Amino acid sequence: MVDINILTEADLRAAVPLDLDAIDCVEQGFAALAGGEVVMPPILSLEVAKYNGEVDVKTAYVPGIDSFAVKISPGFFDNPKLGLPSTSGLMVLFSSRTGMVEALLLDNGYLTDVRTAAAGAVAARHLAREDASSACVIGAGTQARLQLQALCLVRPITQASIWARDLEKAEATARALQDQLGIQVTASSDAATAISEADVIVTTTPARSPVLQADWLRPGQHVTAMGSDQHNKNELDPACIERADLYVPDRLSQTRSLGELRSAIEAGLFSQDVKFSELGDIVNGKSLGRVSDRDITIADLTGTGVQDTAIATYARKRAAALKTGTIFRN
Repeated sequence: MVDINILTEADLRAAVPLDLDAIDCVEQGFAALAGGEVVMPPILSLEVAKYNGEVDVKTAYVPGIDSFAVKISPGFFDNPKLGLPSTSGLMVLFSSRTGMVEALLLDNGYLTDVRTAAAGAVAARHLAREDASSACVIGAGTQARLQLQALCLVRPITQASIWARDLEKAEATARALQDQLGIQVTASSDAATAISEADVIVTTTPARSPVLQADWLRPGQHVTAMGSDQHNKNELDPACIERADLYVPDRLSQTRSLGELRSAIEAGLFSQDVKFSELGDIVNGKSLGRVSDRDITIADLTGTGVQDTAIATYARKRAAALKTGTIFRN
C-alpha cells in the first residue's frame, strides 16, 4: 500500500505564498541546473490552434531531491471570454528512488504561476540594477500582477506602469496592484513611453509579434521576457538581443527553439549554435551578471522542469508542516 497526498488548489495557496522563500526555492533550482547533474528532457509541447490553446509537459530529476515532478500545464488564451482562467493544470510527485506516486498537486496552474513569478524575481535579483525603482509590466493578466509583486520583493520599486492592448484591463490591474503593493501604479496607453521610462521591464503576454522594440530601450535597463515559450510566440524585437550588453537564457537549448533567441536566430542576427551563459551560471557565480549600471540586460525565461520539481517538492514540504491535504491509500 502506498499513501498519496492529494493537495487541492486551496491547500497549496495556503501553503505556498509568493514570498522570498518561494523565490529562494526557485533560485536553488537554477543553481542545481547549472551544476550539470540535473536530468531534464525537452519540453513536450502540444498546440491546439483551433482553440488558441497549448499544453506543455515539463519534468526534471534533481540529484539530492527525494522526489521529482511531472507537470501538465494547459494554456487556453480565449478562456477569459468564457469566464474561465487562461491557465490550469496539475503536478504529480514521484519518488526519485522507486518511481512511486507520492503526491497529486491539483493546483490549477497556481504553482506554475508562483514559480514563474519567482523566476522573474531571480532574474531581477541578479541582473537589474540594485537601485532600480521603477517598473513597466507589459500585459495585465495574472502573471503581470505576480511578476510585479515578486519584483517588489527583490528591488526597491516605488512606481510602476501597466500597458496592455486592452486599456480598461490595464487600468483595473493597475488599481488592484496599487492597493495591494502600496506603491504608485498607473496604466499607460503608450508602450514606448512606459518602457523607456522604466528601470525594469517585464513582458508577460502570449504575443506572436513584438510588443517591445529595440529603440525603446535605454542604458541601465533590465528586461525579463517570460511570455515566449512556444515556437510561434515573440514579445521582443529580435534587435533587442543584439542591442543588449548581456542576454541570459534560463535554458539555452530551449530559448534557441522556443524563446526570444529563436526569433533573433531566425532574423539572422545570431547563429543557431550561439553560446550564452545561463541564469543558473550567474546564480552560481560561474559567469558574470551585470557589470555596469549602464548595461542593458535581458533575461529570456521559457520555464524549466527543474523549477517545477523545486516548487512542487517545496509545496509538499510546506503542506506537510501545515498538516493539509487528503491521504489516498492506493
